[in-house]
Amino acid sequence: MARIQTINRETASAEINATLDTVKAKLGKVPNLIATFAQAPVALNAYLSLSEGVTKGRLTAKQRESLALAIGQANSCQYCLSAHSLIARGAGLNSEAIQAARHAGANDEVTDGLLKLAVKIVQQRGVLSEQDLSEAHLAGVDDGLILEVIANVALNTLTNYTNHIAQTEIDFPVVAV
Repeated sequence: MARIQTINRETASAEINATLDTVKAKLGKVPNLIATFAQAPVALNAYLSLSEGVTKGRLTAKQRESLALAIGQANSCQYCLSAHSLIARGAGLNSEAIQAARHAGANDEVTDGLLKLAVKIVQQRGVLSEQDLSEAHLAGVDDGLILEVIANVALNTLTNYTNHIAQTEIDFPVVAV
């Protein structure tokens, strides 16, 4: 059972309901994570803004989903792994690519470098060495992409930690951690 409940649409403000209606129109449903964020409008708006913001960079949808899988695995977030396994399929990743991404691997050098960098950021709490950055650069990850990875780590850490603390009920096909 969830420790932080999803918002009750009947008692939610008109503004929150309008935001959730927009989410439903875009995604076909309001995922439990978003309905949980709706308990605090600032958290909901921060999540939605950052989630939208990372789509405007150079990373492709496949790369962003691969990052979400690698970060979710590093943080042991079953909700996010379940959600992003499904979303990743929609972005064009096959089962093998999804499994590889969960373990910070990819077929192309740049995506592989992005995933390895993201997991290092998570595991080392953002304290990277010159060698860590050199390895990313050698894989074709430039400084701009490093900053995009940091933004994606922030986004996914927000969702991973929220799901851990809230114990959000998984409303996607469940995958094992």
